[in-house]
Amino acid sequence: MNRKQFLWLMLAVVIMCGAGLALFWQDLTAYRDSGAKIGARLLPPMKVSDVAKLRLQDATGEVTLAVKDKVWRVEQRGGYPADFAEISGLILKLLEAKVVQSEVVGASLHGRLNLLAPDKGAKEGTGTLVELSDAAGKVLVSMVLGKVSLKKDPMNPLPNAKDGVPAGRHILVAGKGDNVFVVSDPLEKAVARPGAWLAKDFFKIDRIKTLQLAGEPASSWKITRDEEWGQWKFAAGGGQLDPSAAVSANNAWSGLSFTDVILDDKTGTDKAVTFTAQTFDDLTYTVKLAPHTDGDYVLRFSVAGTPPKTRKPEPNEKAEDAAKRDKEFADNRQRLEARVMLEQARSQWAYLVPGKQVAPLLLKREQMVVAARPPQKNGK
Repeated sequence: MNRKQFLWLMLAVVIMCGAGLALFWQDLTAYRDSGAKIGARLLPPMKVSDVAKLRLQDATGEVTLAVKDKVWRVEQRGGYPADFAEISGLILKLLEAKVVQSEVVGASLHGRLNLLAPDKGAKEGTGTLVELSDAAGKVLVSMVLGKVSLKKDPMNPLPNAKDGVPAGRHILVAGKGDNVFVVSDPLEKAVARPGAWLAKDFFKIDRIKTLQLAGEPASSWKITRDEEWGQWKFAAGGGQLDPSAAVSANNAWSGLSFTDVILDDKTGTDKAVTFTAQTFDDLTYTVKLAPHTDGDYVLRFSVAGTPPKTRKPEPNEKAEDAAKRDKEFADNRQRLEARVMLEQARSQWAYLVPGKQVAPLLLKREQMVVAARPPQKNGK
């Protein structure tokens, strides 16, 4: 290679480097203008307390969570109290989310990342719209949560992890143009189902003294016991009660949960059976169960009565023991009164409960009786 050829080659290299540097600065300028610095906050600075309304919408549903009377409530469930911990947790995750990846994606490609807004009518490629608003109803920020990004995890043995585990989420923020951001949290709790946001505290019946199922004569039964840890028996005789059936029915009342709230207060009322439970705390619970769909049940309940104000002393009780027990009794009574107050507030709604949870309660009387032993051969 002669000197002239070498100079031409060097000139070509300089021109190519200059063009590359120009493109680099062009991309860098666009990157800076978008505010999409890696490690930067996804959203502008704000506090959790600035948010008084959270709306989520996807292709199939919508939920609006708003503060009313200083309590977060689910609008689509008649103002039923919402789970504050879940709401504040999601808001905090959004406010603290940091960008781990950013790129400009044209609007025609948003569907591939599930970033189409649900209010556009399309279902294919639709994401979850999330709006944070203040107490005056002003939208503070609006975004669409799109496709969940997966990360390979060879050490995870679960079958559903073969394609990877959730490791992030694509997000399109209003006002940021076509800049698509990826954050390191999959935000799986951000669902547009009202039932997912309900406060899950429920009524609980414990220390049951008498439990009765009223319905068809062949199905009805009433069981009782004289003391809390005593043996269960049929209240009116008529066979030997199966202890395991009685214990299962008793225990079922302390572990009930619900999946949703029913607003139609007439759902299944014509097919409902009624339970009455009287407790050693002088409380009476009345519960109606009616079959719903897919094996679930609609439950309605009420609670009446007042816990005893004084404790019955034990025989030959010492003064120091009495003082300790009196304090324990007063503390327990205070907690019980608070629980009953909350239960009475919750009793105005109807609930959807899983069928498997109430199955031990729906045994017919014949199923509550100890099965007769088959006759033995040869007198044995």
